Amino acid sequence: MAGGRRARQETRREIEQFLSIGPVQVAELDLPGARDAEGRGTADTEGVELRPGPGGAPITSGSVFVLVRRAGRPVGTLLGQVPDGADPVAVLAGLARELPPQAPPEPLPVPPSASVVVATRERAGRLARALDSLLAQDHPDFEIVVVDNAPVTEETRELVERKYGERVRYVCEPVPGLAIAHNRGLAAVHGRVVAFTDDDVVADPRWLTELTAPFAADPGLGCATGLILPARLRTPAQVLLESHGGFAKGFVPRTYDPARPPADEPLFPFTAGRFGSGANMAFRTSLLRAVGGFDPATGAGTRARGGDDLYGFVRVLAEGRRLRYTPSALVWHHHRETWRDLETQAYGYGAGLTAYLTAILVNRPALLPAFLARVPGGLAHARGLTAVRGPEAGDGAGAAGGGAGAGVPGGGAGAGVPGGHDSRTHPWPRRLSRLQRRGMLYGPVGYLRARRALRTVGLEAR
Repeated sequence: MAGGRRARQETRREIEQFLSIGPVQVAELDLPGARDAEGRGTADTEGVELRPGPGGAPITSGSVFVLVRRAGRPVGTLLGQVPDGADPVAVLAGLARELPPQAPPEPLPVPPSASVVVATRERAGRLARALDSLLAQDHPDFEIVVVDNAPVTEETRELVERKYGERVRYVCEPVPGLAIAHNRGLAAVHGRVVAFTDDDVVADPRWLTELTAPFAADPGLGCATGLILPARLRTPAQVLLESHGGFAKGFVPRTYDPARPPADEPLFPFTAGRFGSGANMAFRTSLLRAVGGFDPATGAGTRARGGDDLYGFVRVLAEGRRLRYTPSALVWHHHRETWRDLETQAYGYGAGLTAYLTAILVNRPALLPAFLARVPGGLAHARGLTAVRGPEAGDGAGAAGGGAGAGVPGGGAGAGVPGGHDSRTHPWPRRLSRLQRRGMLYGPVGYLRARRALRTVGLEAR
């Protein structure tokens, strides 16, 4: 009784502290490409372009979360403070030039034909914003397929038919579940590469080209993922999530090869949240079809709560194919907005993490010995993943993938992002850590319940 009362009091204090978090502006700062011999830019603002994040207002004084680009290419993030009366361009450009230099990108090959699948349910306003950005892609050969998942109204169909006509194909999937919707989209696409994103993103114009071009360069590539940054930081929930890494995985490209397991990933490939998130991923279409697509007993909308994207990543790696993280493939994500959203998210990500692990072992029992060998390290990882982290600088203690989407602390390799991203400027509430642990305990049960539920609608898990 006393313990429960203390926990409630602690939660109330955490919510009060949470509500004191102020908004942060979101901006993009594009620096000229030229640098001097020591890697510094010019001291003035000539050629520097500052613009607000998607749908944002012009940048003024106050806190600003900045994506820094160099000649259009994302190279880092920073959190800057613009004093009253100061020129935001000058202040933020000065900070941006302190980011470490990066090697110039290699020329991209012509990307293969691509299909973009967007699963949605009763969010026509957000979907329209996402589709507008997708139709503005510079990819030379692509299609868009909207999968309307278990709709209760005709709103999504009417939007697609009225506003987008033949430019977007509409498909209805009556059975709820994100993985089920993605599988329906997978069956409908024609592109050699199939990309998946969410209805709450705004895609950078080069997103699809950057995400799919690596498939042309590497015949052994099975999956690619990209960078996810916040479109808005207006509410305490959005700021708190992003201050602990958000969905970001850094600005350094990386290839994961099962033939050469990374030395810094002792739990590879089971810490799939390291690799990317479902809002920004692409697969070689023939390979994803060959492995049976996503497990329909995983994902949002099922009793498993999540894990569909992580399942897809590991299935590709288990086939001996490589996975490429490409930070120049950028989407802006509209984070959830309230304390209640964060509670649901924390529990769901915990459940999705262990649900996907259960799905992998059920569907690929040959991976069981490798999994058992990693159990001791996995338990330590789980403790770090859900540990309470204060406002001190991020130490990466849990940066190994936090469940479906890896959007909770520990879910992004944000500690490696230049410019202070994942600086943990606000403490992560114990309440959310507890919910994530509870979700992790529930995940296997939720997955098995989801498998049973599939049989009632005539589907089978992969």
